[in-house]
Amino acid sequence: MNLKTKITLGFVAMLALLLSLGGYAFYTVQRLDRSSRNVLKDNFYSVELGQQMLRALDRMALDPGAAQGLPQFRRSLTREAGNITEAGERELVDSLTQSQADFQRLLDAGAPAAGRAPLLATLRGQTYRMVALNTAALTRKNEQANRQTARAGEYLALFAVVSLLLGLMFVLSVPEAAVGPLRKLTNSLEHAADQDFTATIPVDGKDEYGRVATAFNRMLVQLQQFRASTMAELLHERNRTASIVSGLDEGLLLLDEDRRIVLANPVACALLSRPPAQLVGQLAPDVARDNDLLREILRPLAAEAAQREQAVADAPLLRIAQRGEEAFYRLAMQELVSFNEARQKTEFVGQIITLRNVSDYKKLDQVKSNFLATVSHELKTPLSSIGLNAKLLQDERLPADERQRITGHIRQETQRLQRMVSELLDVSRLDAGAGIQLDLHPTSLADVVRFATATVEAQLRDRQIGLDLQLPAELPLVRADVEKTTWVLINLLANAIRYAPSGEPLTVRAAVAGAFVQVSVQDRGPGIAAENHDRIFQRFAQIPDKSGYRGGSGLGLSIAREFITTQGGRLWVESELGSGSTFAFTLPVAGGGEAGRVA
Repeated sequence: MNLKTKITLGFVAMLALLLSLGGYAFYTVQRLDRSSRNVLKDNFYSVELGQQMLRALDRMALDPGAAQGLPQFRRSLTREAGNITEAGERELVDSLTQSQADFQRLLDAGAPAAGRAPLLATLRGQTYRMVALNTAALTRKNEQANRQTARAGEYLALFAVVSLLLGLMFVLSVPEAAVGPLRKLTNSLEHAADQDFTATIPVDGKDEYGRVATAFNRMLVQLQQFRASTMAELLHERNRTASIVSGLDEGLLLLDEDRRIVLANPVACALLSRPPAQLVGQLAPDVARDNDLLREILRPLAAEAAQREQAVADAPLLRIAQRGEEAFYRLAMQELVSFNEARQKTEFVGQIITLRNVSDYKKLDQVKSNFLATVSHELKTPLSSIGLNAKLLQDERLPADERQRITGHIRQETQRLQRMVSELLDVSRLDAGAGIQLDLHPTSLADVVRFATATVEAQLRDRQIGLDLQLPAELPLVRADVEKTTWVLINLLANAIRYAPSGEPLTVRAAVAGAFVQVSVQDRGPGIAAENHDRIFQRFAQIPDKSGYRGGSGLGLSIAREFITTQGGRLWVESELGSGSTFAFTLPVAGGGEAGRVA
């Protein structure tokens, strides 16, 4: 049964009680009214007629002829004969009628008053009995009516009490039936407002509240599922954001509008030498009192808002000691603003402060500075040597063999200058994104080795270094650019000659390694430490030897690796300190008739 039907039935029951109570009261009043009216109509009317008959008898007693009283008595008696309501009243009326007839005969016979007196007394006595009979009936009926009235009052009071109890039961039950489920729903809504989606509503029926409870419980389940999924997404997003923030190699501080630290990533905590618990939630100026680095970071904030950006830009690099090395950090600051929809205006909500590690750029700048100094020195030395030798050539007294030696030396210095300029041009071309232009053809590495060794033959003689060539007779062709590959091999030979001890031979080998042909240059020089194996292939890298010589520009091996890698090969070094070095590279074996030009 639904709630509407229950409430309707409750009101119908209340209406039925009211109608029943009103109907019973109306019926009782009507019945008492009819009873009282019957008493007035019957008995009281008979008493009144008896009074009229007694007054007529009084007139007849005073009137010797009874001329006036007898007709009145006869009319009243006739009316009484038509209003007989009590037992015995008929006999009295008949006796009165007989006595009245006898009195009429005496009166017609001219009997004297004394002769009519006994019969008149009889009429009076019979009239009194008739009046007494109706008076007694009137009294009896009045008492009966009073008893009926009292009984009706009792019944009406009992009916009213029962109706009141039933009405109270409906008054207490019907509102409770309507409010009770609302109270449960309110409690569940309060729990749901407190993010407790487990407080479901018990379903006690299939009425409106039962359907509402079922729908609400289903909504709670969906809200719980949605909350779980939303929480999972939020946790995922938070973890991802936290991972991103934690994974940044920059120090990150987030300040609110009161300069309270809201977030500090691990890098910032490490730089400030404070755990997150001592930073997050604290006012940045309070922490800065005991932290020199944070005080330096917050210094630009003291400037006016319009000049703050320039103050941050003019801030010097921050030098911070890390793991025994000096690191450089660049300060950056970003104002955070948010649009307030309530106030319809943009408001300042905080600042993001970042510390960017620019140590690599600083080192690169230092390397470039060193490179410029090195290049200046490397250019100055051969140019001075060429100038000095040119002056010697101007002396005509020099013998021919000495002139030949000086000319060879000038040629070597000129080749050295050309090689340096070529390296610089290659680097500038690579930095500009022009790429390396290759002319790939099936190439004989034996020819490349012979041409490269012939190029450095003069240097070998000067250093009194021998050359051991180990080339297989059946060496397959490789897919390579002859010019670039020859340049790489000459560079490796020149480096080996520079570091090889005088009188110790160099070994050049070539061998098939699967789908590649490997070429290696081995010297017996001082060797290279393992930690510098990758560094020597970086641009501008210079590894000083025991004598302090830093070599050339630091670009040769970097360019050589670019040339070999672009051709599909690999260039590496195998070396230990005091055991010499072996530089090796591979190139892919060429297929039949391969040729091409790539960029």
